[in-house]
Amino acid sequence: MLRDSHAFSGFSSDDLAKSKQFYGQTLGLVVTDGEEKGVMNIHLGGGARAIVYEKPDHEPATFTVLNFPVKDIDEAVQKLSDAGVRFEKYEGFPQDVRGVMRGQGRAIAWFKDPAGNVLSLIEAQ
Repeated sequence: MLRDSHAFSGFSSDDLAKSKQFYGQTLGLVVTDGEEKGVMNIHLGGGARAIVYEKPDHEPATFTVLNFPVKDIDEAVQKLSDAGVRFEKYEGFPQDVRGVMRGQGRAIAWFKDPAGNVLSLIEAQ
């Protein structure tokens, strides 16, 4: 029934202007205004998209809302670190000094957007 539906993901932010700057300038993604006021589109590879909607009583997601597969995680972590992105370190996870977890499947590193939502870089296989 939904096989041909152009599904998309969505999550909230408490400041759409900061989110637009972060996703567009810091991460280098294409962002556009949504069809409705208070919504923006993040255009992802392969024609996919996610929406971010402004929510005054926003609470950051406690899980990863968006994963970015990358060819070289070390290079991607370095470039985002140079752009001011701070990578998260979680107790009990075998992460290196830069926040990259290895040895539990694909290498992964987590960071947050300005609204506190968790995003990740995950090394493509």
